[in-house]
Amino acid sequence: MINKLIAHVLPYMPEKLIWQFSKRYIAGETMDDGISVARQLNAEGVMVTIDLLGEFITKLEQAEENKNQYLDIIERFCAENIKGNFSLKPSMFGLLLDTEVCYRHVREIVQKAAACNSFVRIDMEDSQCVDPEIDIFQRLKKEFSGHVGLVMQAYLRRTLNDLGQMAQMPSNGHPLNFRLCKGIYVEPAQIAYKEYQSVRDHYLEDLEYMFKHNMYVGIATHDKYLVEGAMELIDRYSIPKDMYEFQMLYGVTPELRKSIVDRGHKMRVYVPFGKEWFGYSTRRLKENPKMASHIIKALFFRG
Repeated sequence: MINKLIAHVLPYMPEKLIWQFSKRYIAGETMDDGISVARQLNAEGVMVTIDLLGEFITKLEQAEENKNQYLDIIERFCAENIKGNFSLKPSMFGLLLDTEVCYRHVREIVQKAAACNSFVRIDMEDSQCVDPEIDIFQRLKKEFSGHVGLVMQAYLRRTLNDLGQMAQMPSNGHPLNFRLCKGIYVEPAQIAYKEYQSVRDHYLEDLEYMFKHNMYVGIATHDKYLVEGAMELIDRYSIPKDMYEFQMLYGVTPELRKSIVDRGHKMRVYVPFGKEWFGYSTRRLKENPKMASHIIKALFFRG
């Protein structure tokens, strides 16, 4: 109850105060901030995926603006030779307002990335977005086979079935490319596993299915238990290093991240930036009130 109370109060506190927590997990407001963090990570032997903050727009005019920003981001990051790719949330482009408009915007972004031999990851959002986001991915995969991927969420009961259906897609010379994460959105028990260990178990089940079916996987987790489980599966199935990578969020578990890199595995860090950082931070807080106690500690204590 205390965490929930804090989670509802913090969004009304001064932005400067919230930024003291958020700046550890968000590169900044500008493209230059994102490039600076990306260069630093590249120097540490880590790839990046760049995310412009924002989601769930209310007007299609915002979708056009977001698309243009992404086109500029891709042009700049490719020109700067950043070792990385790009992530986007379809709700930023009007997914819940007009799915076809959204598709056209996302297609233009993927086309831009493909032109500079880069890659776009379509983020998976809450349950109302899953079907249209899978559809957008499948349509784009046919045209831009090696330049587009999708996020799958292990806590959704449907995920293994979705993987099975997508496994039937023609490869067009490139394997299906997924990021596998636990999932953060609050969903009812009918559609999502709720118990902590159950989510872990299904994460490893999904990962094993991906490995057995020659899918490229971004193993996205900060859970040491899942990292070790993934390592065991990699060894069991002799997965080559060009068929997987580990992925983490910027600012989260840097020691675990370094240990994975030191063991010779590829690592990619999700680097968000943009003027929507306040809404992003407070929405995530409401979705996961348990973060509140960590935020209070981060505001007043270091380390």
